[in-house]
Amino acid sequence: MTDRPAAPSLVIPVYPEVDLLDVAGVYEMLSWAGISIDLVAAEPGLVAARAGFSFAVAKSFDDAPGPYSALWVPGGAPQSLADIIADPDGPYLGYVRAQAASADWICSVCEGALLLAAAGLLDGHEATTHWAFIPCLMQAYPAVRVADGHPRFVLSGNRLTGGGISSGLDEALKLIELLVDRATAEAAQQATQYYPDPPVSSRIPNTVTCPVPDMA
Repeated sequence: MTDRPAAPSLVIPVYPEVDLLDVAGVYEMLSWAGISIDLVAAEPGLVAARAGFSFAVAKSFDDAPGPYSALWVPGGAPQSLADIIADPDGPYLGYVRAQAASADWICSVCEGALLLAAAGLLDGHEATTHWAFIPCLMQAYPAVRVADGHPRFVLSGNRLTGGGISSGLDEALKLIELLVDRATAEAAQQATQYYPDPPVSSRIPNTVTCPVPDMA
């Protein structure tokens, strides 16, 4: 096994139609904290995020064996999630399990929680996900305890899960605090001027239907 670098490190395994902010948000926050970040995919090259924005990934899963201090699993389009979940022994979930075996912190944001659950990594833990995908988590993975009240993030043992898309910014600050210290997290907050004050105020809808194809 490769020795872990002395400085904290993060790996983000991505896939087609991944949620852009699920990736870019944590990348931005952790880069201000001086944390090393690797973007990886099944094959290196351009990855098209949801809505068509593309970004370059230099490393394949084979190029990035780790170990890393933390694993960050992003959410994505329902069909992409369905394709990954339908292949439990495939390259994506296999890579996630391999990294989780050595990472200090195992994280997801948004629908990424469904991928952690599909890999068997949330059993017995409290977790959250995007509000629209709470039914998926509850119906398909009864061994996962779904947090009440749509929290921005939930820490359960060494599992850190985030709510929908923008929740990853809050969660990333918590991860910086866990990997380094609170002062460094506060410095990242200041550098990014992350003091949200949205001009609108709405309520999270109730939902009972899972939007991922072929999930219970």
